[in-house]
Amino acid sequence: MTQETLYDRLGGYDGIRAVVDDFYDRLLGDDQLGPFFANADMERLRTTQADFLCEAAGGPETYDAGPIREAHLHVPFSPAHIQRAVDLLYESLAEFNVPEADAEIVVQAVAEYEQDLLARPEDENQ
Repeated sequence: MTQETLYDRLGGYDGIRAVVDDFYDRLLGDDQLGPFFANADMERLRTTQADFLCEAAGGPETYDAGPIREAHLHVPFSPAHIQRAVDLLYESLAEFNVPEADAEIVVQAVAEYEQDLLARPEDENQ
């Protein structure tokens, strides 16, 4: 008997994509974070984020976008912005009734990249 993966518990690609879409809707509607996405290719962001979470959850999809650090060097995120995004991610996961333990795993997968999200171009020269 095979054990159900996080990917399965989240509803596979469609379930994860639904959470990602809800999450990005929340980001776009947020006064603090929405402006960061003003000129972004939102479909590409939604797709790459879904692929990232699918891979992290044990699914067959693979995250094949550029390195997270390089993709975010131009974005002046602060630790407060990251925390706000995490809060919104928790809200999206709750909206889809993701159990707390599974929500923690999803958030931890994203949180592992906090330093990459906070990196600045001037950090590259050090």
